[in-house]
Amino acid sequence: MKYKFLLILLLGYIKANAGGDNIAPKAKVSVSTTYSADFSAQNVTDGIIGVNGKGEWACMGSTAFWGYVRYPWIQLDWTDNVMVDRIVLYDRPDLKEFTGSGKLIFSDGSVEWVNSIPNNGTAKAVTFKTKKIKWVRFVVTDGDGNNLGLSEIEVFRSPENNPDYTSLVDPYIETNRGRYFYFITGCRPFGMMSAAPHTRNKNQWGGGYNYNENQILGFGQIHDWSLSGLEIMPTAASVDPVKGEAAWKSEYSHDDEIVQPGYQRVFLRDHKIWTELTSTDRVSFYRFTYTQDMKAQVITNLGGLIGGTTMVNANVDQVSGSSYEGSFSSVGRLWGGPKDVRVFFVVQFDKQFKSLAGWKGQKRFESISKLSGDNVGVAPQYDVLAGDQIQMKIAISYTSLENARNNLKTECAGWDFNFVRNESKNVWNEWLGKIDVKGGSTDQQRKFYTDLWHVLLGRHKITDVSGDYPDRTNKKGEPVLSDTAFRIKTVPKTANGVLKHDMYNTDAWWLTQWNLNVLWGLGWPEVQDDMSAAMLQFADDGDLLPRGPVGGGDTFIMTSSPVTNLIVGTYMKGLLTKTDPAHAFDIIRRNHLPGGVLDTKENIEFYTKNGYFPNSAGVTVEAVFQDYAIAQMADKLNRKEDYKFFMKRSEGWKKLFDPKQKLLFPKDKDGKFMTTDPLSPAGWIEANSWQATWGISHDIGGLAKLMGGNNMLCDKLNYAFEKALESDFVAEYGQGYISYGNQPGLSDAHVFNYAGKPWLTQRWVRIVKEQSYGGVSPDLGYGGQDEDQGQMGALSALMGIGLFNLQGNVTKDPVYDITSPIFDEVTIKLDPKYYKGKQFVIKTHNNSVKNCYIQKVTLNGKPLNRFWFRHADFVKGGELQIWLGAKPNKQWGIAGLPSMNNSN
Repeated sequence: MKYKFLLILLLGYIKANAGGDNIAPKAKVSVSTTYSADFSAQNVTDGIIGVNGKGEWACMGSTAFWGYVRYPWIQLDWTDNVMVDRIVLYDRPDLKEFTGSGKLIFSDGSVEWVNSIPNNGTAKAVTFKTKKIKWVRFVVTDGDGNNLGLSEIEVFRSPENNPDYTSLVDPYIETNRGRYFYFITGCRPFGMMSAAPHTRNKNQWGGGYNYNENQILGFGQIHDWSLSGLEIMPTAASVDPVKGEAAWKSEYSHDDEIVQPGYQRVFLRDHKIWTELTSTDRVSFYRFTYTQDMKAQVITNLGGLIGGTTMVNANVDQVSGSSYEGSFSSVGRLWGGPKDVRVFFVVQFDKQFKSLAGWKGQKRFESISKLSGDNVGVAPQYDVLAGDQIQMKIAISYTSLENARNNLKTECAGWDFNFVRNESKNVWNEWLGKIDVKGGSTDQQRKFYTDLWHVLLGRHKITDVSGDYPDRTNKKGEPVLSDTAFRIKTVPKTANGVLKHDMYNTDAWWLTQWNLNVLWGLGWPEVQDDMSAAMLQFADDGDLLPRGPVGGGDTFIMTSSPVTNLIVGTYMKGLLTKTDPAHAFDIIRRNHLPGGVLDTKENIEFYTKNGYFPNSAGVTVEAVFQDYAIAQMADKLNRKEDYKFFMKRSEGWKKLFDPKQKLLFPKDKDGKFMTTDPLSPAGWIEANSWQATWGISHDIGGLAKLMGGNNMLCDKLNYAFEKALESDFVAEYGQGYISYGNQPGLSDAHVFNYAGKPWLTQRWVRIVKEQSYGGVSPDLGYGGQDEDQGQMGALSALMGIGLFNLQGNVTKDPVYDITSPIFDEVTIKLDPKYYKGKQFVIKTHNNSVKNCYIQKVTLNGKPLNRFWFRHADFVKGGELQIWLGAKPNKQWGIAGLPSMNNSN
């Protein structure tokens, strides 16, 4: 299949350092000779890189009159064996002393030759297959000058030897196709601060940080859904900021770059400045190291387009000799939402600047104390020496300057960059470690933890540490975009003053019942509780449930009321603790009746009467499932009339069934099919009949009955998968038979479970996982389409651990569907605030690429002949054991379906 050959090619790209830390400082260093005490061997592991005369090792060289040069060697020894796959060498930046080439000799007897080492102190990365070694020696084989040596040696572990979860995350994966907010290194889980460099200043299709580019345009502090801005860039003072990114951009290389959750390091080659980045929840923290004496500046751009929005109407005031603060408006949202979202910021440096320069439009000022308007910015000026460091902190708030100051003071009062960096790493390790996997390939583990990183990275807080948040909701009813008054509100607090929940910016909740709604409840139930409470608070503020909230308002992106499924699933799993369930139900009910967010008043009335939405099978399929979810919640709350009403509406999809083609098609107001072309996107939402007919997850039995039975349904769906095999199950929006590059088809492989043939689910889930979500290159990871703030990452992770739920846990008795995990052992650490048990373990026997079919299963030692088990059993903790084989066991998994509380 074409994907497999493509993947082999892509895996050959030179690995940049995404993941682990440099382990050279942990080694004992020995050398052939040392020129002097100032150029000792230990300097090659001190972190001072490319600074002439500082932090370097140089040998005691000698040159005969006929040109002989004595070539030195240097060796690193570790106490224990280490597994490594990458070494980065930095020559001394003195152009008169040139270490041109050499060979790396390893304790395992292998040798790697190194040629064309740069003669300016920049990086030469050497990558190779994993080696298990105790020592490595670099022997110089060519050079020019007397006292040859190195500025630095960095050694990086191979992924299979990385000691923690963060070092398995590869942020580079699919950056060539991602959106502006896809790659965020300066961010904690769901953090307000979301800082990172960008290499393409656009929103989608490789916007933001794109691996293919070799120039950094700037570092934006906000990478969020329909929000961006506050760009900074350290440069020489000679750079004219009036000329914009074209003037201040800088070449960089992946050779010396380090990218991790919560940290990034990059060398800006044009400016000769090492730039490091980390963050707390609401504060970004930079450390700039200058490799040359220079007049320097740190540009803070407060105007123009960044990503998908534009900064206007900025103001900035100098507060002291080392700080300034102000605000700007974020406008021009492509997908709608509030026209003006004000962002407040505070900037502090650890050193007094010589002066604060600025610009407005084409006019530049050498020294200012305040500035305002469009296309403005400031740039503190410094005189620095080679090796000097300057640190910078930036705090933001969406409510006020006072809250931005408080965010900074509360979260990051000191100047210990390494402390904050390590704290960020510990936070990420704790969150990622909620699900521990063993077995599978190293690339599968890398992909899994990268999936989880995206699951926990997208969607960002807008709440200050005080609990204040912006409210720009609209009480007019129905999803209508308009300007609203800006209000500052405060989230509810517990008796001891702790915030009950945060508020969030988030891209669409569209069809998250097949990804985030299931995965969050397994590993991070408080996230699901928090998000549900936040969306309900949004409706308390403005009547309507949000679809894609931004800056306290809503973009109303996508269709229907998808957050309904999140909230109902949260309640059904017993996780809705931060708000009153009865009140939550009233909000949901109201939003699915005329005047609610579901659709226009006229369309909801038509739907209630006729069973479908005119001209939209897509909205119909979404709405009937949401109605089913509401009915389940009503039943559990003993709201009998509501249960009957919404259950009846949930059956309306049948009106769109075409008995000839045995698929759903859109109808107009007169009840006539708009189209009967099953590959046409007309009347669907980014889908077609082949992809989205199976989306009525609450009634697969009813669909099978109309089709002529389970065999007919399975044959038809299996045909669609076979047709999509060659395209790796990814197609452009609304194209193709099956597409795992977009939400409407994300449940398709799991439908077979509910139609009596679970072995087909096992087969196709494994194949889709490999071909759609198996890539670990900058080009492929999620089918090359759009990862959507953790949605595809969540589904990829669920496929990896062998769990799912077709109904998104909205039934009265939620369950988990079992597929064949790619890992030998999965340990889910249960949150004691929500669950009684300590952990839930999934052990898989006879696991291999060929062995994808389940032969038998036990739950806590007892045979389990169903393809599902109850959430009620999961919360107690326990052990699920799965035995796999190369051929289907067609007797396993057909013992019975979970209770759907369905009238059909």
